[in-house]
Amino acid sequence: MRLLVVEDEVDLADALARGLRREGYAVDVAADGGEALDRLAVTPYDLVCLDLNLPDVDGLEVCRRVRTDPAYAPADDEAAPRVLILTARDSTQDRVGGLDEGADDYLVKPFSFAELSARVRTLLRRDAGRSGAELRVGDLRLDTARFEAWRGQRPLDLTAKEFALLRYFMANAGQVLSQERLLEHVWDEHADPFTNTVRVTVGTLRRKLQDDGEDQPIETLVGRGYRLRDQSGRPA
Repeated sequence: MRLLVVEDEVDLADALARGLRREGYAVDVAADGGEALDRLAVTPYDLVCLDLNLPDVDGLEVCRRVRTDPAYAPADDEAAPRVLILTARDSTQDRVGGLDEGADDYLVKPFSFAELSARVRTLLRRDAGRSGAELRVGDLRLDTARFEAWRGQRPLDLTAKEFALLRYFMANAGQVLSQERLLEHVWDEHADPFTNTVRVTVGTLRRKLQDDGEDQPIETLVGRGYRLRDQSGRPA
């Protein structure tokens, strides 16, 4: 999943980005509202962690535009980004105002990173239409809180990027995902779009998913991309 952290306090932005990256997310950072809008216009983020007190364009205005301006409308096969407001504004009026502008959740500073992480997981599960920390597709299980994955009773030894890739496949089970879409949602802005990084990582993930006698749950559709299938071979 690809996240955008919008925060003008450099130390806090860096700390949030580092922590979220350790949890397997692809993270970009914007220091003001204008930069955030520029990024949101071209990148299909899954979630935005948005400060309100921003230079250039206020956070509420960023949220308002993302929700109402056609320039930020998601493509037909994409979901609109979840918005988690992070701010020192703690009055009931501020909370209501943020939610009325289209935010999905509101977290008041100071906050613990553990709570932020839990709220991010909750919002992303909500986007996938699931509850609880565990994702299930066929005989695949993935615990997003403990960073553990299994196929049946077999634990999967995944790298952070393979875990993130499997999480995105499971959140979009049954959908055909192009290499470009995977690059946009599982890698950050530093990924080179002209390399074969997606193909290589999908290949290593597929090898780890398929043990002796097991079928391959991720199918390749030539010229289109990949699709996670259930254990019977039908789209999940």
